[in-house]
Amino acid sequence: MKTTVSLVLGSGGARGYSHIGVIEELNRRGYDIVCIAGSSMGALIGGMYAAGRLDEYRDWVISLKRFDVLKLMDLTLRGEGTIRGERLLRKLQEIVGDPLIEELPISYTAVATDLTHQKEVWFQRGSLLEAIRASIAVPGFFTPVIEADRVLVDGGVLNPIPIIPTVAAHADLIIAVDLNADVQRHRVTLPDNQFLERSGFSDDWQLDMGAQIKSETIKPEKIKQRLAKGAPPKAVSRIDVLFNSVEVMQASLGKYKVAGYPPDQLICIPKEACRFYDFHRAKEMIELGRLVAQESLMQMEKSMR
Repeated sequence: MKTTVSLVLGSGGARGYSHIGVIEELNRRGYDIVCIAGSSMGALIGGMYAAGRLDEYRDWVISLKRFDVLKLMDLTLRGEGTIRGERLLRKLQEIVGDPLIEELPISYTAVATDLTHQKEVWFQRGSLLEAIRASIAVPGFFTPVIEADRVLVDGGVLNPIPIIPTVAAHADLIIAVDLNADVQRHRVTLPDNQFLERSGFSDDWQLDMGAQIKSETIKPEKIKQRLAKGAPPKAVSRIDVLFNSVEVMQASLGKYKVAGYPPDQLICIPKEACRFYDFHRAKEMIELGRLVAQESLMQMEKSMR
């Protein structure tokens, strides 16, 4: 009997392609995914898998080059967003059709944010494509979905790692994927304590001599390197500022969501892996997701034996 999994797929732009690698690794290891909840790219990838069309979607995104991604962006001059998303939706419809969520073989929830009422919206019935379109509407980037008295945008605005919708499935494990993880260890520069093992009598003399030796042997290349390290950061574009702001917000919110309802396993994709909008890097992000999932699941399996 297979171990059942409720899978939570977080938001994080192009890093969302790594969800594909995570799903492939779960399947390879024999887990049975019975429930999926996702925000933004997590909702898109999760919807493709729940509808049984992830392989077709994977083949398509791997083929995308930078120019292909630009062609998908049907720009608009409307103030509430830059991209309508109609070309993307047409392509998704070619791949998956437009099934009803309640008829999918896997329990599925897409999470969006209702700006009007300032609350989460869970799509668990109705059009799969409409649910995905609402969930991926990054503010300032995609135009929002406006219906009746609701203005719907990216689910990551309020819930970048939507764990709660998966609880009702009563699966053996809840596994969540965080696309905004800070996996780098903080390094601290320690004081120079090379003379502390001595009496201290000749410290000043040794320091003076050391400085003299260093001044005689230092090379111009070393000076350039030191100056470069102290140089101010390069200027960033407006789009970098926008998406970096989104990522900072989502990373902070994600920590609260995970702390409030910890999953059985959290798979952490480093936020430095690629930029939010690098949608032409599907192949490497998928492989990254597979490798990170492999390591994370191996650790979980060893701890449960």
